[in-house]
Order: sequence, then C-alpha cells, then structure tokens
Amino acid sequence: MGPYQCGDGHALMLIAGPCVLQSLSLTLQIAESLAALNQRDDVNVVFKASFDKANRTSLSAQRGPGLEEGLRILEEVGKKTGLPTTTDIHLPSQAATVAEVCSLLQIPAFLARQTDLLVAAASTGTAVNVKKGQFMAPEDMQYVVEKVRGSRPRASDRKEGDATDGGVMLCERGTFFGYGRLVNDMQSLVIMRSFGVPVVFDATHSVQRPGGLGGATGGNREMVEPLARAAVAIGTDALFFETHPDPQTSPSDGPNMITLAEFQRMMDRLLRLRQVACQLDDRRL
Repeated sequence: MGPYQCGDGHALMLIAGPCVLQSLSLTLQIAESLAALNQRDDVNVVFKASFDKANRTSLSAQRGPGLEEGLRILEEVGKKTGLPTTTDIHLPSQAATVAEVCSLLQIPAFLARQTDLLVAAASTGTAVNVKKGQFMAPEDMQYVVEKVRGSRPRASDRKEGDATDGGVMLCERGTFFGYGRLVNDMQSLVIMRSFGVPVVFDATHSVQRPGGLGGATGGNREMVEPLARAAVAIGTDALFFETHPDPQTSPSDGPNMITLAEFQRMMDRLLRLRQVACQLDDRRL
C-alpha cells in the first residue's frame, strides 16, 4: 500500500486523522503531528480523513467539503508531510478519481456488501480497506475478499504502482448489540486474518453509540485504548483511530476521538505492548 507493506514481519500500520476534513490549516496541523510519529521505525502512518460523511444520522448534520475540495486538501497533506493518504468512497463513480490522490481506498462498513462499489475500488489497482459491516459475521467477509481480488486489473493492464497481490485489508469496527450500542468480538480479527489478508482494528468507531445523542452519534473515548490494547495483544496488523486537537469542535464523531495532545503518548504505550506481543507470537519476526 503506497510505500508500505502490511502484515507479518512488518511495522504496525496506523491509519489516523480527523473524522471529516475541515480547514486546510487544521488538517495540516493534525497531519504534521502524525508525520512526527511516523519517524519511528515500528509504525507506518497513513493519514485518513473523509471528504463527505454520507451516512450522517441527521439531514442537517455537516457532511464535509465535498469530493473536489476534499481531494485538494488530501493532496496537499501528501505533499507537505510525505504521508500516504486514505479516504472513504460511497459511490462507484468516485473510485477512480480518489485513487489518483489516495494510496488506500476505504469502503464504509454500511457499504461492505455493495458489489459495484467493491468492484470499482478494486478495478483501480489501488489497495482497498473494507470495514466489516456492523451487521455482518466475520466469516462473511471472505466473500468481500473474493469480490476485491476477483476484480483486480489483469497483470497486462496494471500500471506502475498498482496493487499486485490482492491489495485488500479487512477492518473490525464493532457489531450491533441491540439498539444504540456496539460490542467487539475479538475473534473476528483472527477469523478475518485466516483469509490471508491483513486485519485492521478501528478503535474509535468501535466505541460509538449510534444515535446516542439524538440526531447524532455518541461514544465513549475512555474505552478506545483498552480495546486497542486487546487488538494489539491478539496480533492485529493495523490500528485505526480518529484524532483532533479539540474533539468537541469536530463536526462528526467527537465523543469517540482521542485528543491530539494525548495521541502520541497512547501510541507509545500501544507500540510497547506490540513489542511484547511480537515476542510471544511465532508468526511474526
């Protein structure tokens, strides 16, 4: 994926950034802090932010700057910090355009079964991160892998830099437990990894409380690090977090976010834990 490899024998991949793009200056502030973390040898950082939150709870909720402006900001992040970028796509028509800027295409959990979207993303040759639907069993994600791998460009049609080995990751981000609550079945990380793909644990969306704030989604950031620790101990290949200098001012997912000031300290603890997990896990170098 871009300049990185993800999986056994490689540094932990960290996908992080604000939930939704706001101003260029704020976005660069967050990205530059993450780029400083990327100087470590034991972590590879990918900057993530959305140009459009198309699945907001309320019609009146802020969605983001849109495709054109959002990609302009993400392109600037890449130029200024050197970090590869990722964002989510919601329509097949967005895949090729976004792939011109981003090194990783993210498929939202609510859209994980949408064949046309998966095919369009895979057809770009860019790596794809598919979030497991909150309504899906981990075993069902093997068919998502098949859709992506079966839709890759033929070797003769690939361009330089295209994914050549399937280029698909699967992400755990919680499962519906009744109304307004998510839980994590950590077995899903092991099950999805058995499909021969790297797995990602999304710690911030896992603590969401869908509809918990009436017309908006709530959450509990105090549970983010404990869940991330569990995923690291199990052997996740990548972690996903959303972070912001002042989460309460974020247009989306503020209650789930880790403050930027605390983020590097949290990652230091998690990376120390991963060192121990690697020593205990014969599958890793």
